[in-house]
Amino acid sequence: MNPYSILIFLSVLVIISYGFDLLSKKTKIPSVLMLLACGIGLQYVAAHFGFSFVLPRVVLELFGIIGLILIVLEGSLDLELSREKIPIIRKSFLAGLLILVLSAVSIAFIIQFTHNVPFQQCLINATPLAVISSAIAIPSVTNLSKEKKEFIVYESTFSDILGIMLFNFAIQDNFAQSISIVTFLWDLILIVVVSIVSCTVLIFFINQITHHTKFFLILAVLILIYSTSKIFHLSPLLLVMAFGIILNNTDLIVKRRLKGFIRTEKLKEEVNQLKIITAESAFLIRTFFFLIFGFSFELHKLLDTQLLFIGSLIVTTLTLIRLFYLRFISRTSLFPELFIAPKGLITILLYYSIPAKFLIPNFSEGVLFFVIILTGLIMLFGLQVSKQPISEETNF
Repeated sequence: MNPYSILIFLSVLVIISYGFDLLSKKTKIPSVLMLLACGIGLQYVAAHFGFSFVLPRVVLELFGIIGLILIVLEGSLDLELSREKIPIIRKSFLAGLLILVLSAVSIAFIIQFTHNVPFQQCLINATPLAVISSAIAIPSVTNLSKEKKEFIVYESTFSDILGIMLFNFAIQDNFAQSISIVTFLWDLILIVVVSIVSCTVLIFFINQITHHTKFFLILAVLILIYSTSKIFHLSPLLLVMAFGIILNNTDLIVKRRLKGFIRTEKLKEEVNQLKIITAESAFLIRTFFFLIFGFSFELHKLLDTQLLFIGSLIVTTLTLIRLFYLRFISRTSLFPELFIAPKGLITILLYYSIPAKFLIPNFSEGVLFFVIILTGLIMLFGLQVSKQPISEETNF
């Protein structure tokens, strides 16, 4: 194919994605759903004209990993720390933890009941469906009140981090043994240490490097540390979140003794530029990730009645657990928080990370796709009925 034809096609896709963001602001329809629909539409157009295009799954995973890093970084760069923030951080952490665990265990029992396989195998397959996707939740709450926005950003990011930790815990060969808890705690301590050291080094780099192309170097180092940590089965999203929060709160975190080494005024200017680059990069990566996922999905799988039943049961269970927690435990507002618990990028990445020996026959990507679509539609309903004007910023 002519390379200029490919460039024209890719450029048109980016323009369409930007148009989806504009349309999302007007209609409150999440642009991710539009991208998935566009990907599915392109699949049928390609089939009609006899065009065959198959991308290795690793390409989708690469887009997903980079997109997850950028989206969590973008969200954390907007978070401010203070004594007044402690209650909302505590509330969102508990929500992320308890809803995740209750949801994962409940879905695991559903899978065990319907497929009659060992509980560990069920829990591994259930965890991706229990995690809230920050990649979809964060850009959906940009116009909420500050407190609601911070709650969703913190909760979805904590859900991502804790979901990865739960997943890594579940796939251990010594699962359900005392040694597995020791291993889990050791990994947690290790990633905290890695986060502190890495954040210090990265902030020093930002402050000291004078070359005009420093930001993609910083992102490359961040991705390098993230990927290396993942190889050792750690949860490096904690590092990404900590890096963003520290950068946005240098006056609070950098003490007087360190101000001789780190110039906070200069750092603030650099952070503003980093926010722009991160947002633009996240938009581009997200565009191609969801287009490719929609394009590669086999829509006929949704015609399976058992799949539809299991998917509906899972989403109903997730919604009831969230309702119970927000109403009776957290005693917080239900609108629109109840509805903003979408599945998406992190769900797909964790599912693709399941070792072959733990995969369950007849529990395929179809269930994932159905749950992603249905939770997206539920979020759409919540955005539509909410009295607050909620939308996705077009500069995402």
